[in-house]
Amino acid sequence: MDYGDYPGAAGAAGMGIGLMLIYLIIGILMIIAIWKIFTKAGKPGWAAIIPIYNIIILLEIVDKPLWWFILWLIPFVNIIIGIIVSIELAKKFGQSTGFAVGLILLPIIFYPILGFGSYKYTG
Repeated sequence: MDYGDYPGAAGAAGMGIGLMLIYLIIGILMIIAIWKIFTKAGKPGWAAIIPIYNIIILLEIVDKPLWWFILWLIPFVNIIIGIIVSIELAKKFGQSTGFAVGLILLPIIFYPILGFGSYKYTG
């Protein structure tokens, strides 16, 4: 079967490739933003790209115990832990709870703002 005979096949393939590129760009932007946040907090920036270890470093930045990582693995509990960590992260950078709401609801916007902005780590 030749899929080239279907109208719109090339357009659909182009859209798929375009979406993949957008996701790739957003992913790279988020990695760089979290890298900058870790660096501002005096932690190694490369930790942002290591799964599991990046959560441990994030817990260190917000002064939470290491055993909270286990809570992060429990479904539904991890949502609450993520909210608490976001609030504490905003506080550690001198921001309000409103900024933490931004970190929770619009992380694609607020993590780069925190990473690339002039915010200082006060932990």
